[in-house]
Amino acid sequence: MRLVIGISGASGVWLGYKLLQILKSYTDIETHLVITEGAIKNFALETTLDIAEVLKLADFSYANNNLGALIASGSFTTDGMVIVPCSMKTLAGIVHGYAENLLLRSADVCLKEHRKVVLVPREMPLGKIHLQNLVKAAELNCVIIPPLLTFYNQDITVEQQINHILGKILMQFGLNYEKFIPWKGCE
Repeated sequence: MRLVIGISGASGVWLGYKLLQILKSYTDIETHLVITEGAIKNFALETTLDIAEVLKLADFSYANNNLGALIASGSFTTDGMVIVPCSMKTLAGIVHGYAENLLLRSADVCLKEHRKVVLVPREMPLGKIHLQNLVKAAELNCVIIPPLLTFYNQDITVEQQINHILGKILMQFGLNYEKFIPWKGCE
């Protein structure tokens, strides 16, 4: 499997980092990473990680201004893309076809080639424009996975909540995550 991972400048870049860590544990998944300039700033603001630590988790990484990268072409076959977190700016660019950088172009390529695009939007509260853009993304067949809290599994720690969100993302590509606890039904 070959996946494109995008990390945009919304709060929650830790989710992108953790997703890369998980994907690194799969021997049959090739990852292609693009990180926006805003995300690089957020890594410095929200974490103690050096950006080099993040980049080394991907099999391939590209500068966001590199529109000549492999992932900018539909002839480079992938199984889809995850943008985690997805800023409202990135969301707007995707739904309006404004492919000004590699992250947006990669999403545009996946959409035109009918490949799965999973967006993990981060904003609160959501305004009308955000909601309209999310609806438009869904109409374009993007999968929207907001990083919302869940309680049915009695997940009370931040780590448990993150594991649940990451498990939901991985499910979109048929991948199992041992720290994800699915709903087991009730009697």
